[in-house]
Order: sequence, then structure tokens, then C-alpha cells
Amino acid sequence: MIKFGLQPVGEIEETILKEMKAALEQNYPVDILTLPPLPVQESELDVTRRQYNAPVMLRRLLGTVPPEARKFLAVTTVDLFIPMLSFVYGQAQLNGRAALVSTARLHQTFYGMPENAALTLERGRKEAVHETGHLHALVHCKNTLCPMSLSTNVRQLDNKTGQLCPSCRALVWE
Repeated sequence: MIKFGLQPVGEIEETILKEMKAALEQNYPVDILTLPPLPVQESELDVTRRQYNAPVMLRRLLGTVPPEARKFLAVTTVDLFIPMLSFVYGQAQLNGRAALVSTARLHQTFYGMPENAALTLERGRKEAVHETGHLHALVHCKNTLCPMSLSTNVRQLDNKTGQLCPSCRALVWE
């Protein structure tokens, strides 16, 4: 078991953190440490895009994590991008220490639809498992039901299950 930090960035609903924690514990050999919240930095905002730069945010967060957390997942409500894509649900260092998930595009209200709290929580669990998989050296899976499959839109995300496929699970739990 590795010590794994779960880090809110900004104000995150306690229920989503609880659900993500449960999903991570079901899929990975981790002992979760809930870390105190950190603020969102306005310097990470790209004013033109009205989104936050995920690589810049990850770099900052890496400097704040206590040494006992060998790896960590930061969770924020702000919309994220990386320079080569219009948006990302999250970003992680492949086989690294830091990952980041945004809940912004996980809410139905982002798409002009009525809020569905259960669906948001389900999407959050899947994204937490996905980005944490990258921290455990997992790459995108060809099995579209696996949370490690690539999601470029919310329909693909909704199609996934919340459990790693047998192939991905074997790579993590060997």
C-alpha cells in the first residue's frame, strides 16, 4: 500500500471527495490521506480562454504536497486546459507523483442540462480512477468500458464502468 494524497483545490463538495476516495481504494493499493484544501491561483487562469492551465497548476501543487504522500490527486472545480487541447477532464504525470481532475465538465449544468448529482459523482469516480491510473504507469486502454480508456467527450466518459478492466488491474496489483 502506498500513501496517497487527495488534495482539494478550491471549494470541493465533501461528497465528491468521499466518492473519489472510495473509488481509488477499490481500484488501487493505496492508503488515502485527505490533505487540507489549497486555494486556486488566479495566475493559473488564461483570461482569453477563461480556463486554468493544468500543467502550471500541477507544477505549483507538486511543491505543496507533504513528503508522506508518495503520489497525490488534486481535485478542483475550475475548467482546465493544456496548450494543445481545448479542454481536459484532468492531467497526470505518467508513472509520476501528481495528477489533477476538474469537476467543471462533469456537471450536467455545464452542458445546459438540469443538474444530476448522482451522474456527477459517477463521472468524478471514473476520472479519479483514470488519472490515478496514469500515476501507476497505466496508459490509455483499448477496452472502452475501462476507466483507463480515452475520453474526449462526456458520452465516452459515461460509457465507462468504474472498475479497472482485468488487464489494467493486473498491471497495478502484480
